Amino acid sequence: MTNLLLEDLQWRGLLYQQTDAEGMEKLLNEESVSLYCGVDPTADSMHIGHIVPLLTLRRFQMAGHQPILLIGGATGMIGDPSGRSEERQLQTVEQVEKNVQGIKKQLERIFDFNSENGAKLANNRDWIGSMNTIEFLRDYGKLINVNYMLGKDTISSRLDTGLSFTEFAYTIIQGIDFNHLYDNFNCRIQVGGSDQWGNITTGLEVIRKTHEEETKAFGITIPLVTKADGTKFGKTAGGAVWLDAEKTSPYEFYQFWINAADSDVVKYLKIFTFLSREEIEALETAVETEPHLRKAQKALAAEMTKLIHGAEGLEQAIRITEALFSGDLKALSVEEMKVAFSGVPSVEIAKEDHNIVDLIVEAKISSSKRQAREDVTNGAISINGEKITDLAYTVDAKDRLEDAFAIVRRGKKKYHMVKFN
Repeated sequence: MTNLLLEDLQWRGLLYQQTDAEGMEKLLNEESVSLYCGVDPTADSMHIGHIVPLLTLRRFQMAGHQPILLIGGATGMIGDPSGRSEERQLQTVEQVEKNVQGIKKQLERIFDFNSENGAKLANNRDWIGSMNTIEFLRDYGKLINVNYMLGKDTISSRLDTGLSFTEFAYTIIQGIDFNHLYDNFNCRIQVGGSDQWGNITTGLEVIRKTHEEETKAFGITIPLVTKADGTKFGKTAGGAVWLDAEKTSPYEFYQFWINAADSDVVKYLKIFTFLSREEIEALETAVETEPHLRKAQKALAAEMTKLIHGAEGLEQAIRITEALFSGDLKALSVEEMKVAFSGVPSVEIAKEDHNIVDLIVEAKISSSKRQAREDVTNGAISINGEKITDLAYTVDAKDRLEDAFAIVRRGKKKYHMVKFN
């Protein structure tokens, strides 16, 4: 009997590897299970590259299963060699704990913690942190053969460039995690990115060797998300797209998704959103028949921004987007202006009264006084959304937002932030 959840995951392109596809399908058809995904707190925020396995875990929860969200308070102090060509910089206990708290808040946005199958949070420092060296080596190090570990891509790929024993042992520690959750939470499935296959199978090996009865544990991985042109997903000119609003504002987050290419947007809708198959297929038709309306991109941006930043974050992102499109900056608060124009060219000038012509020349918005006068008289210059056509206009305290900056627009779309000091 086909499992509807697995069928949906297959349609969305979310199944890459499975340790025992038939056995897992049988298990999911027979009972509701607990399953987990781990996140190491290498930073105080996740970015969008982290969330595909987590969103997949949320799909399991929506189908009646219970997710366990494992934050690696212990493994985060060691460093996963997966996907890396060099050793990670070790973090302090204080930094890891700060990172753990930041990630917890983001997980609470994505998962339901209050229903009958509400998500559970776990931290592997609770069981790894109290384990002594002898216990680790006798109880677990003895289970895993070195040749077995050398067969892992994450380890073998690092032998030429160098791999410390610390990172060499990482896969065993993650194996201990799966075994602990299997024993204490009846956790039957681990979900991870494609780079976690070696760690997942080590966990299954630890479970197999520490239990006399036949074990029923499984692993699945999610494919790496790439753009249609084969380039890396989730990066912008400014770097990673973070879930923390302080690192990537809701507006910037919204813009990332709304700028998805037509060739990518349907794939992203399947992978990242919880829209139904029917809704996504309707949006796919819209991409083909009326791409100029960008319905699919708007739906993707709205769904993702609401999920991560809530309805308030989505409203702010749309308000800024519409204000910039229309040029009506008066609709924005000062804080929203800061967000909207954080990436535009900026210049610092003295905090004093300036004639409009002098100001736009000094700020290099217009190339010369002659050009500046033409720009003003032609109605091409606006300050904070107000069009200025008077050559004698004085830019003074009334125009300085928070007495610190002003937004000057030349033409339809060329914005500049003038900072006064």
